[in-house]
Amino acid sequence: MLRSARHAKILEIITHKEIETQEELCAELNALNLVVTQATISRDIRDLHLFKVAGIEKKYRYAYINDGENEISPKMKSLFRDCVVFVRAAKNLVVVKTLAGNGANAGAVVDKLNYEGIVGSVAGDDTLLIVCETDDAAIAVVEKIKEFLK
Repeated sequence: MLRSARHAKILEIITHKEIETQEELCAELNALNLVVTQATISRDIRDLHLFKVAGIEKKYRYAYINDGENEISPKMKSLFRDCVVFVRAAKNLVVVKTLAGNGANAGAVVDKLNYEGIVGSVAGDDTLLIVCETDDAAIAVVEKIKEFLK
């Protein structure tokens, strides 16, 4: 099967079913007669920029922002707004505090927003640290994120 077709099938599966592990995703694809290995699934997860969010039936599940390059789905906007506790600048750094388990999700959204002045970011369990070029850029990023949260 072509990689693009397999990717489409993976996105379809995780949209309709809570998949918590690579092994579960492998099993789902194998059940559809798409023989894949865990290594292939691992690469596909990376290529699709999948990440884990809290599940309803399971502790976590795979999710994705969307398939547009710089677009954020309404679901991800809502998740971002619901999980951010506060945003604060400290010199050229921006600290985004989130609910537990949502630091990486917040980082994925901020990366997609592609704000000017951001050099990079590092996400933890409940914190996103954004490194900006200047102190003024950090203040501007905080204002943009606060506006996005409205």
